[in-house]
Amino acid sequence: MPEDVRSAIERFLKSARQPVLMEAGDDPLPVVPESFTLTARSGAVTVECWDRHRNLVRRVRRVQSEKRGRMDLEIERYGAKSGTLTLLDLADPSNRHADRRGARLKYREQFRRSLRRQLPDWRIAELSTEPDLHHTLSPSYPRAFLRRGPAGLAAIGASEDALSPEGVLSFGLIWLDYLRRRESRVTIEGLAIFVPAAARIATCHRVRHLDPNAARYLVYVHHAGHEDLVDPGDYTNFETRLDPCHRAPGNGWAERIESIEGVERRDRPDGSVSLAVRGMEFARVLNDAVLFGIDHKHAGGEAQLSEIAGLAAGLARMRRAGAEDRLNPLYTRDPEAWLESQVRRGIEQIDAMLHPAPVYGQVPQFASGERGIIDLLAADRDGRLAVIEIKANQDIHLPLQALDYWMRVKWHLDRGEFAGSGYFPGVALANQPPKLLLVAPALEWHPTNEIVLQYLRREIPAERIGVGIEWKQELRIMFRSFAKPWQSPYSAR
Repeated sequence: MPEDVRSAIERFLKSARQPVLMEAGDDPLPVVPESFTLTARSGAVTVECWDRHRNLVRRVRRVQSEKRGRMDLEIERYGAKSGTLTLLDLADPSNRHADRRGARLKYREQFRRSLRRQLPDWRIAELSTEPDLHHTLSPSYPRAFLRRGPAGLAAIGASEDALSPEGVLSFGLIWLDYLRRRESRVTIEGLAIFVPAAARIATCHRVRHLDPNAARYLVYVHHAGHEDLVDPGDYTNFETRLDPCHRAPGNGWAERIESIEGVERRDRPDGSVSLAVRGMEFARVLNDAVLFGIDHKHAGGEAQLSEIAGLAAGLARMRRAGAEDRLNPLYTRDPEAWLESQVRRGIEQIDAMLHPAPVYGQVPQFASGERGIIDLLAADRDGRLAVIEIKANQDIHLPLQALDYWMRVKWHLDRGEFAGSGYFPGVALANQPPKLLLVAPALEWHPTNEIVLQYLRREIPAERIGVGIEWKQELRIMFRSFAKPWQSPYSAR
């Protein structure tokens, strides 16, 4: 009955401290007494709510569901169709993520309109922002399945305010692969990716290095309600920097400190010497200048040598595999750096063809924010470069983040810039695509990593290397797996 519906809404609003109305595709609309009315007449309840920008009027049929801090209302739409209008109390702890969900629903409807504008010949068979943890489908990126006769197309989008718009391609490839396995009677031709301008360059670079035989890729850049189809082939230059490599001069400071047990020395391309314990740097030496410390570096001199030695000894005691206190931040911090230390020490275990030295870290450099992985660059005995990506914990984005580094290394290699800048002295670098070696603990590989790797271009020789769970104690190789090129499931039909 209309009066029952009205009473239920009034009761909800009376108990709510910060009520809003939410509808898919729109921002939350605050409910305040001076801009809200509720009337029951003609066999229905009419809700009207407004602010300076919008005026919302809806006829409510019934209360669909109600729980703490939330009430879903069935409303009438044109053509006797029904829809959902939601009342939320944003002050309720259960709705602390409501704004985020509202933003996702809003972009989902924008994404729907984008699909209809850009792909008018395709029918939207499915569109969702619901999470599917079993198949690694994220609610952060709306995904769609489009049909045109016997053909299908996967689509995915990232909103302008997405926390990580560059991550959309990883989930897009996962969605594409999932649809190909699920829709066995449909030929899924490819993937349409809708990204904001901020993710345009990174996405196009990545798409350009995907196997064109595995799928057709369409990249759309959206802004302010419009989309433009762009050609990833137009994106051939990188934001990357390869500084000249200088040999570190002999330095008494560095030699005295590195003699302390557990201290590792790394000569850096800028001519400085990094001193670390199991990957954690505690001192940097350049010419006669010394900076030391963990979180904050201080200038040092002869008078501070004993202090620096004490810092190194304490770090070596607390940051070791058999440490008594494994909750100490010095033990738990920077696991990638610790694993890097083990990889550098046993690099021929990673690949028996690799030269043990030199091994460069984060060369070349490029602006990418906090990547959370370690990039190493080595060369094998045939002169072929090897990009080594190190990750201590499970990461869906590892393959494409590794690709970011690989394609920049390849770009500099093609231009002869490594040899010209003083890297790998005495090694005749081969003009071959670099190897791509991904190193992580054997139990920390995300199940989708192998799926994403199969979509890379075939000239990118990618290999997953799993190390034992006790890698802090001893680096042991538990498995090796070469990325298999994508094989069409349609050829067997």
